[in-house]
Amino acid sequence: MNLLERLVGIFAEHGYLSVFIALLLCGAGVPLPEDITLVAGGIIAGLGYANVHVMVGVTMVGVLVGDATMFMLGHHFGGRILRLRLFAWLLPPARYAKVQQKFERYGNRLMFVARFLPGMRTAVFITAGATHRVSFWRFLLLDGLAALISVPLWVYLGYLGADNRAWLTKWIHRGQGGLWIVLGMVLVLVAWLWWRRRQRCDGE
Repeated sequence: MNLLERLVGIFAEHGYLSVFIALLLCGAGVPLPEDITLVAGGIIAGLGYANVHVMVGVTMVGVLVGDATMFMLGHHFGGRILRLRLFAWLLPPARYAKVQQKFERYGNRLMFVARFLPGMRTAVFITAGATHRVSFWRFLLLDGLAALISVPLWVYLGYLGADNRAWLTKWIHRGQGGLWIVLGMVLVLVAWLWWRRRQRCDGE
């Protein structure tokens, strides 16, 4: 039995709370793929064990609470967090320094894009908190906007493919590329709206 099927079994038996806890573990850097966890939550809704719209709400909260916890730990402990064995394993000094460099270069954009980079999220969110350059509410806004793209996509994908696992497996593999396409469209729309607003302001 693969990971997806195991998660579906656990979630079907224990409901929303088990999905929420699993997403907290994802946020903490436990090697449990967030996208597979979200898809499993959608599948149990498709099988009738949960309401899909409620599942989207539960998973959004789980993702944001997990991410915010990592941010606040970084904010509170700063670089000292690397002295804790768990975080030293998740974020070795060399990797921490590399993420800091990327954060210095890309700033807020890195926090938004990190949601679409499996394996990078925890490191980026801890570093964002440790730098003390970003307020908690700005972090939550950027992470929340990114989660509004990724979370519903994975949950509804699981919901739609609950009874057709072959189709679902194919689209899970395509899903990350699809997320980048959606992200690109959102960025183009934001740039266009900014340009229109700039044109309007220049014309007044």
